[in-house]
Amino acid sequence: MAGGISIHAVDVASGRPANGLRVEIWRIDPEKVRLVDGRLGANGALDHAVAQGARVTAGEYEVLFHLGEFFGDGDAFLTVTPFRFRIKNVDEHFHLPLKFTRWGYSLFRGA
Repeated sequence: MAGGISIHAVDVASGRPANGLRVEIWRIDPEKVRLVDGRLGANGALDHAVAQGARVTAGEYEVLFHLGEFFGDGDAFLTVTPFRFRIKNVDEHFHLPLKFTRWGYSLFRGA
């Protein structure tokens, strides 16, 4: 897959995809624009045109994962988990796999 930003998230404590996890994708530089405010599907993936490259341009991005809301816990340890990265070549695909529990997470650029 060329271009775009895709997300896949799994709650590793339960071993389940993060169905319903709210995710925001912002381009924060050169200007701040929210591209996505959506929820992950039953497979834990974001089904949005941004995954095919829609509105993705060179710049700095921030993805916000609303983990506290996902767990439905007002006293959650993790509330909103941000991930910032830069896109120089819009023809490259940026896959962001998130593995998390109530207490921690791993997030990286995947293949």
